[in-house]
Amino acid sequence: MEKTNVLVIGGSAAGIVAAVTGKSSYPDKDFLVIRKEKQVIVPCGIPYIFGSLESSDKDVVPDAVLSKAGIKLKIDEVISLDKENKICKTADGTEIQFEKLILATGSIPTKPKWLKGANLENVFTIPKNKEYLDKIIVKLNDCKKIVTIGGGFIGVEISDELNKTDKDVTLVEILPQILALVFDDEVAACAEEILISRGIALKTGSGVKEIIGDAKVTGVLLNNGEKLEADAVILSMGYHTNTSLAEKAGLKLNEMGFINVDKYMRTSNPDIFAVGDCAGKRDFITGKPSGIMLASTACAESRIAGMNLYKLSSVKSFSGTIAIFSTALGETGFGAAGLIEKQALKEGFDIVTGTFTGIDKHPGTLPKTHKQMVKLIVARESGVILGGEVISGPSTGELVNLIGLAIQRRTTVNCLLATQIGTHPLLTAPPTAYPIIKAAEAVLKKLK
Repeated sequence: MEKTNVLVIGGSAAGIVAAVTGKSSYPDKDFLVIRKEKQVIVPCGIPYIFGSLESSDKDVVPDAVLSKAGIKLKIDEVISLDKENKICKTADGTEIQFEKLILATGSIPTKPKWLKGANLENVFTIPKNKEYLDKIIVKLNDCKKIVTIGGGFIGVEISDELNKTDKDVTLVEILPQILALVFDDEVAACAEEILISRGIALKTGSGVKEIIGDAKVTGVLLNNGEKLEADAVILSMGYHTNTSLAEKAGLKLNEMGFINVDKYMRTSNPDIFAVGDCAGKRDFITGKPSGIMLASTACAESRIAGMNLYKLSSVKSFSGTIAIFSTALGETGFGAAGLIEKQALKEGFDIVTGTFTGIDKHPGTLPKTHKQMVKLIVARESGVILGGEVISGPSTGELVNLIGLAIQRRTTVNCLLATQIGTHPLLTAPPTAYPIIKAAEAVLKKLK
């Protein structure tokens, strides 16, 4: 029987960060990571292997990340977990005893059982599996008409990338707008306009009734009766958490089917932690269970778990999921953090919103200057920032991260107005019209 101090099951973003942080925090402990995949793919980069990157080989996390940290790696699959005796058994028959265990088993693409034709040839899901994705790329080379089902981030980004390779791409979304779960209507509408201008056909407001074909897909039938021709179909209908190992071991799951964890990422067994897509989450603002699955959230959870393996720290705990999203279509970035306006209203918050549109360089005559829109969602009574949205150029990602930090620190609009910022003509909006501060001013006017 093999022995290790800390065993990490799962080698994607969450597993890697948990192991590296844990080893850094407890350098005298032995760490072993077990994963099924021979190579780990960067999950957020998956859509771009279908266009910009041209190959999954350019989207791989090097194993040197682990080896340089002094962490052992085993390519295998854990098939059973004995939580009482702290023993895992792998597919090759190896038994491994541990002191602490971190479950980072991730999530699996959803393929609805009710969807007729979902198992036809050339109907694909998008797992975090390099070998499977490589096969998709090869098969798509011979396909001209592609239908993507699902207008979330993965569906939108893959559609945009396939469109770059001269494919005829149609994106189908059952909701009235794409990206409708993460953006307010005006932001989602802007994303739709850009996608259409780039040559992608959108079919929103009608779901899919069935996928048509005998052995191989030939089309998609929508609920409204419209038929779409298709040589291939991409199912981008969400992901469900991979908790089978934990469930069989008797670990508690929450009401949404995720592994139940506390704010230190401990499961119902205090020596077993869970992080990433398999771990339960609560919304930072509402406290309600959340189904958010983001690599950035997973890495935050993983750092918390790694630091608390052998010694709990009250200042190193997970305070809830803020849900910070961003994406890009061409040169335009879209981002959101916390509660968007329609979510805040649905939850019953009394809110005020403020929007400002400026530019991301100064003066605006500089090359590659983009418009920059920031919208803040603020609690009326306290002035605390509940959420925000951004449309801009490459600065979108960092602007929305700044809003996320403001949310986590429970920052008020008054505090934002007193915030010191650094600016530069080539890198930021002007100091006279910094978008987050100007949006805060718009909110303050309404509050007065």
